[in-house]
Amino acid sequence: MKPKIAVLPGDGIGPEVTKAALRVLEACLPFEAKEGLIGGAAIDATGEALPAETVALCQASDVVFLGAVGGPKWDKSSVRPEAGLLGLRKALDVYANLRPTRYLGLPTPLKEGLARHADILVVRELSSGVYFGEPRWEKAEEAVDTWRQTADEVRRVAHVAFKLARRRKKHVTSVDKANVLACSRLWRRVVTELAAEYPDVTLDHMYVDAASFEILRTPHRFDVIVTDNMFGDILSDESAALAGSIGVLPSASLGTGPGLYEPIHGAAPDIAGKGIANPTGAILTVALMLEHAFKRPQIARAVEAASIAALRELRTPDVGGSATTDQLTEAVLRHLSWSRWSTDTEEETVGAEWGV
Repeated sequence: MKPKIAVLPGDGIGPEVTKAALRVLEACLPFEAKEGLIGGAAIDATGEALPAETVALCQASDVVFLGAVGGPKWDKSSVRPEAGLLGLRKALDVYANLRPTRYLGLPTPLKEGLARHADILVVRELSSGVYFGEPRWEKAEEAVDTWRQTADEVRRVAHVAFKLARRRKKHVTSVDKANVLACSRLWRRVVTELAAEYPDVTLDHMYVDAASFEILRTPHRFDVIVTDNMFGDILSDESAALAGSIGVLPSASLGTGPGLYEPIHGAAPDIAGKGIANPTGAILTVALMLEHAFKRPQIARAVEAASIAALRELRTPDVGGSATTDQLTEAVLRHLSWSRWSTDTEEETVGAEWGV
């Protein structure tokens, strides 16, 4: 049976990069895709950022593939496009966000020797913490946010991190601020207790300020980082420096239902429709999808290797080149058709499994 994919192109460059990535996925396996509305596109059409029809489509699918949401067009709207993404995460009950980062051969602000050996997977708790705590309010001279964390929320995301670490270098770094925050002390205690179930995995703890420094100073020391919602949001974006651009990286959000897969870049409305959007993040998101949703690790590695090989030849303007979206996609497809059936190629050995 063909897997069912709910495709939510969204706003800005979202439709362009999802179209490119689906061309790559189509070269790998057959699937059925149906499109839905989300974000600003949904607001314009229905007045809602996440229509009920979109929720139903996603819940009836095996996988959800999202392009991007947002843009200044809706800055003064009573409904924000980003509300659609938050609502979708809640509807799908996704709680573990996977953000892999590694060197792709692009220029980085780090010394190449440091970046080249980096391979970090940030596992971010996605459903709780200060982003969701109540009460919250804002006045002219005062504002309140609430950070609430439960042991069960920590356990389920920590289980994901430890299981993924078993398939990598067997090392988990738990990041918190336990010297200051009560929620972080709960986090550290629960993760430490859970580690006893994974005696083959090494666990260490690090304060978030130290981790943010060490990611750039000694990135090779990290394997899997597990942390809460806000710290994970910050550290995963920071670690994008190792790849050279936040716009080339993928993500997957996993939970009890269909997984939500999306590149981590924004909607980039300033270049929407110009045909120069970088599809690498969306294509590598397809690789994550192949690995986690469709259990096709060998094909996932071929997609990763083809993406890296294509970036050696062509680059879109955001990373210093002049290639178009279509040109870079064609290069990926060309390398994919070659590397999928080769058993002794540099392209195959370059691409490690994203998030594995």
